[in-house]
Amino acid sequence: MSEPGTIRRVLVANRGEIARRVFRSCKSLGLETVAVYSEVDRGAAHVLDADRSVLIGPAPARDSYLRIDKVLAAARETGADAIHPGYGFLSENAAFAKAVADAGLVWIGPQPEVILAMGDKQRARDLASAAGVPVVPGSGRFAEGETVGLLEAAARVGYPLLVKSSAGGGGIGMRRVDHEADLAKTVAATQSMAGKSFGDGSVFLERFVPKARHIEIQVFGFGDGTAIHLFERDCSLQRRFQKVIEESPAPGLPNAVRTAMAEAALRLACAVRYAGAGTVEFIVDAETFAFFFLEMNTRIQVEHPVTEMVTGRDLVAMQIRLAGGVQEPIAQSDIACRGHAIECRLYAENPAKMFMPSPGKLERFAPPAASNHLRIDSGYRQGDSVTPFYDPMLAKVVTWDENRAQACERAAAALRAFDVDGLQCNRNFLIACLMDDAFARGDLHTGFIDARKAALIAA
Repeated sequence: MSEPGTIRRVLVANRGEIARRVFRSCKSLGLETVAVYSEVDRGAAHVLDADRSVLIGPAPARDSYLRIDKVLAAARETGADAIHPGYGFLSENAAFAKAVADAGLVWIGPQPEVILAMGDKQRARDLASAAGVPVVPGSGRFAEGETVGLLEAAARVGYPLLVKSSAGGGGIGMRRVDHEADLAKTVAATQSMAGKSFGDGSVFLERFVPKARHIEIQVFGFGDGTAIHLFERDCSLQRRFQKVIEESPAPGLPNAVRTAMAEAALRLACAVRYAGAGTVEFIVDAETFAFFFLEMNTRIQVEHPVTEMVTGRDLVAMQIRLAGGVQEPIAQSDIACRGHAIECRLYAENPAKMFMPSPGKLERFAPPAASNHLRIDSGYRQGDSVTPFYDPMLAKVVTWDENRAQACERAAAALRAFDVDGLQCNRNFLIACLMDDAFARGDLHTGFIDARKAALIAA
């Protein structure tokens, strides 16, 4: 058991599989755990896993999981001395991070000012550029309703391009424009959506790379201007800018490019004196391997298990130990990448109906047995209900083996053995992706699913 430092009891300001996953690391460190839950999550698996739990409001996230005051009240009520935000919800909310610190609690995450800087996509681009990290050609900021200079900026960026919200992330607030005639209405629509979703309607333009790979570098900073990387993850299999299958290491990536990307990510992490686990995301031209900074996520990622599988490192435990003041700096030479890992996101959704969410009761939910080769992260058990209030991800199916082909075979076998009934899920779609000849060759790009959607759904 590792020494957790000043921390004794951790509240996880989240739900589902990520709350359960953080609890596992807490228990490995000998820490007590606190769950918060909404009315619809009463009796949920993450609530039963925790040592203590507190009801914080009705089902809608805005009335429960997004209420900073209620989360802090729960921490006071249970005597928690630290808060881990997981991913999503308040995880990249700088005001929440500051409120936790102001309340005298330990924030298990990066500094609020770094969260704020990286949450502003334009400021993040400027910081990356200043650190010598290549950025995608783009424009300045256009506030909501502003269009002066828009056509000229688009001409400099070039078509096709993306209209992106300055706030937000995870593919939300992003629209492609192929022709000048569509620019004004797309910018207006994106500004409106961004204003309603993020409270910031500003957008910017960014060049669209037609055949691109989405590759990210896992970094861990020690808050003193030093950092390490834990190699890369390929997240190119996406639909509507949302990740579907992730893997590490990235197949077919030249070692020189792999090294250059990692070094670029470390320059940025060190420049902002990053503390804890973070991810520097890059868009990579699939043909030339030129790479450009996309964004930095100041939290643990959904896909972090593939990194843990190939490095043998517990990223969440490292986060907790750093926040508790006992995580010693680790030498880059101490981090090794062994074998290959793949993560498939199993969703309650219907691929045949435009991947619409499929809420309902899990009449049957029987994952295959976990092993050294297979990890299942889930927030559900048989008999639970998937509600329309939250993301419908049922589980993350993560496999490891000595090479990519064997890891793929294990992933497909694990999905076939995963017994789900009572609602629609994307299991067969995931298997079809894994079995696709181009996927097997490592011919990956962000348009992979769109180009093959009909065949993958029919398989």
